[in-house]
Amino acid sequence: MSTLKFKIVTPEKVIYENEILQVTIPTMSGEITILPNHIPLVSVLKAGEMRIKDKDGEQNLAVSGGFLEIRGNNEIVILADHAERAIDIDTAKAEEAKQRAEEQMKNLKNVQDVDYARLQAVIDRELNKIKIARKYKNLPNK
Repeated sequence: MSTLKFKIVTPEKVIYENEILQVTIPTMSGEITILPNHIPLVSVLKAGEMRIKDKDGEQNLAVSGGFLEIRGNNEIVILADHAERAIDIDTAKAEEAKQRAEEQMKNLKNVQDVDYARLQAVIDRELNKIKIARKYKNLPNK
């Protein structure tokens, strides 16, 4: 059975690197599933859930922002702004970060401000993490 060489990297570290069977990735053009022998492709990631199937089962991650490159030799590289395994997400910290960003947004005078876009990106990232953590950790939805 063919496999894919898969690596996901953030500015801080390599999050996941392994031979995989398939991966489903949220992109700006929609969710795509990549199988072995996929055509080369470059795409932009959006905040969402990434599902990786490897020989050990399924790995689920929260990703937000970045780029995807599928190379012609069954190799996939993802450069993500943020990526975190669902099992590692601290929902309390994510809630706190979201609330801090919302408070800072309330205090901004000019909604055209660059800080507004940055804070909105933080809120979107934290909401995505919370949603995915609740899905896979059997936590109640609020």
